[in-house]
Amino acid sequence: MEEDNQINNPAKRKKTDSSTDRQGSKLWGGRFVGNTDAIMEKFNASIDYDKRMWDADIRGSKAYVKALEKAKLVTTEEMSRILRGLDEISEEWSKGGFVIKPGDEDIHTANERRLKELIGAPAGKLHTGRSRNDQVVTDMRLWLRDAISTLTGNALQLITTMVERAAAEIDVLFPGYTHMQRAQPIRWSHWILSHAVALSRDVDRLQEIKKRVNVLPLGSGAIAGTPFDIDRELLRKELDFDSISLNSMDATGQRDFVVEFLFWASLCLTHLSKMAEDLMLYSTKEFSFIALSDAYSTGSSLMPQKKNADSLELIRSKAGRVFGSCSGFMMTLKGLPSTYNKDLQEDKEAMFDCYDTVHAVLQVSTGVMSTLKINRTVMEAALSPDMLATDLAYYLVRKGVPFREAHGISGKAVSVAESKNILLNQLTVDDLRAVSLLFESDVSSVWDYWSSVEQYSAPGGTAKSSVAAQVDHLKNWLLRNSVTST
Repeated sequence: MEEDNQINNPAKRKKTDSSTDRQGSKLWGGRFVGNTDAIMEKFNASIDYDKRMWDADIRGSKAYVKALEKAKLVTTEEMSRILRGLDEISEEWSKGGFVIKPGDEDIHTANERRLKELIGAPAGKLHTGRSRNDQVVTDMRLWLRDAISTLTGNALQLITTMVERAAAEIDVLFPGYTHMQRAQPIRWSHWILSHAVALSRDVDRLQEIKKRVNVLPLGSGAIAGTPFDIDRELLRKELDFDSISLNSMDATGQRDFVVEFLFWASLCLTHLSKMAEDLMLYSTKEFSFIALSDAYSTGSSLMPQKKNADSLELIRSKAGRVFGSCSGFMMTLKGLPSTYNKDLQEDKEAMFDCYDTVHAVLQVSTGVMSTLKINRTVMEAALSPDMLATDLAYYLVRKGVPFREAHGISGKAVSVAESKNILLNQLTVDDLRAVSLLFESDVSSVWDYWSSVEQYSAPGGTAKSSVAAQVDHLKNWLLRNSVTST
C-alpha cells in the first residue's frame, strides 16, 4: 500500500540517484528548479535503447568540433582535447567499459557527461550551436546508413543462395499452384526464382532509400538553423553524406526516412512470409515436396513424431511484428505539429526493432534455403494430367481454333473424363473426337510434362532456356550489387 501511495503522490515518492541531481546539470535544465519526478525521469529517458548509437554520436561530434574550430568557436588545442576525449569514450564503448550513470537520459547526454569528466571545461563548448534535435537525427541517419549496408549484404547472401540452388536443380519439375489448386507444371527452379526476383526488388528499393537517408541535418539547430559560421559542407564531407538538408525545420522534425525504412521492412518480410508459407505447405506430409533441416526445425513436447517448421512459422509471424511497428509509428506522426516533438522519441525503438527483426529473418531464411532437401520423386509424381488441360487447348489453337473456342472444347474434354471417372490423358482419340473432330492421333504428344514446360520459352517462362536466362540475369545483377554494396 505504501508503494501505491508513493506512486500516486510524487511528493512522497522515494528519490532515485538521478532525481537528486539539480535540473541545472542537464543539457536543458538551466531554467528549471527542483528535481525531476523519479517516474518521469525514467519515462523521459531513452538511454536504454539509443545507446546503440554511441558510435554514430561520437562520429557526429568529432565532425562537429572540427566545424567549430574552423568557425573559431573553439581553439585548435580545445579541438584536439575534445577529439582525444571522444576517442577515449569510443574505446570505452567498444570494449564494454563505458559506465552509464543516473542522469544519462540519452546517448548524447551520456557521451557529453563522460567527455566533461575526461577533459573538463572544453567539453561544454562541443554543443555550441547544436541542438539535440539535429544531433539525434544525424545519429539516426548515420546508424541507419550502416544498418542498410548490413541488411543489403544479408539480402544479397540469401538471393545468392537461391540463385545457386535454382541453377543446380533446374531439371526438377513440380506442380505450380494458383488459388491453392494445381495449375500447370513448372520447374522447381522457376518457383525459387520467383521469390529471388521479389527480393532483388527489395534490395533495389533499399538502395533508393539509402540515398534519402544519406542527407545531412547537422547544422540545423533546434528549428531555426545555426547563427554561427558552421561549415555544413565540411560536416557533409567529414560524415560522408551525399547532400545537405535544405530546410532546418524540416530537417529536425521529419522522419520520412524512418517511415520508408519501416515500410521497406514490412514489404521485404511480406515477400519472405509468402515464401515461408509455401515452404511450410511443401514440407507437410500431405505434400512431402521438401524436408527442412533439423537445424531449422523443432519438435513437440508431447508428440515425439512431430517435426515442426518453426523457423518458417516465426518468419511469417515476424512480418506481423514489423507491420505493427510501421503502422504504429505512422499513427504517431500523423497529428504532430511542425518540427521536433518528444513523440518522435518513438522513432528509434521502431527502427531498431525492425532492423533486428529483418536482420535475423534474412539470415534464418538463408539457412533454410541452403539446407532444405527436395524430394524430386514426390514432386514429379504430384503432376497430374488435368494440369495439361491448357495444353490441350493450345493443341487446338495450333490448328487454327480461336483460343476462347479451344478453351471451351478442352473444358468439355475435362468434363467427359470426370463423367467417365478417368484421368484426362486416358480419354481415347474417339472420346476426344466426340468433342471436336480436330483431335487426331498426334494429340498423345500433349500428355508429356517435359514438353509442356519447354513450350514456355519466352523470356520469363518456365522452359529450361528461360529459367537459365533468369539465373544468368540474377547472377549479373548480384555481381553489380555486390560491387556497389562494398
